[in-house]
Amino acid sequence: MNLGSRATRLVAQVLVLVALLAVGAFAMLHPYLSDDEDAYKEGRIDQVVSQGPVTVANVEWKLDSLKVYTKILNGDGEPIELDGPAGTVIVLATITVTPKPGLYLKDHSFTCDAVLRDTKGNTWDDEQAYGYPLPTYCGDNDHPFTMAKPAKIAKIYVVPKNVVPDLVGITTEDFYLHKRVLITP
Repeated sequence: MNLGSRATRLVAQVLVLVALLAVGAFAMLHPYLSDDEDAYKEGRIDQVVSQGPVTVANVEWKLDSLKVYTKILNGDGEPIELDGPAGTVIVLATITVTPKPGLYLKDHSFTCDAVLRDTKGNTWDDEQAYGYPLPTYCGDNDHPFTMAKPAKIAKIYVVPKNVVPDLVGITTEDFYLHKRVLITP
């Protein structure tokens, strides 16, 4: 074999090896890079909005305030008991929600979930605080909702006191479109 044939053969082998490595890398990484549902399940934030308004799943959200308390009071001025271990505080989010056309209002109510989020990706679900002056969920018979009419709600979270400096806002999501929005104060 002469030197030219060896060089051509070596170049061909290197090119085939590079092509095989590229196909292998693509086959291994493609599910991770393009799977929208997995990225959504892992907590991906698609949009960050300062206060709002922002429309998610036919509901317009506007974060009016996000405040920390040691206790909250009911309509009669008495403390509301919320379960939480020692060293926890109450975070109160006051939100204006507006049901938009396309949303199914069953008995003048709908689902309006929002979770509290910190900078590390930790989340907290809201607590039911019975007796609070504002409704704490969008299915309250005492506070019916009307299409295209804004209404105030409160989301109440019990969180460890040491995470308060890391809190960034609330997230709401559209499960069907795999869209999650962070609303910051």
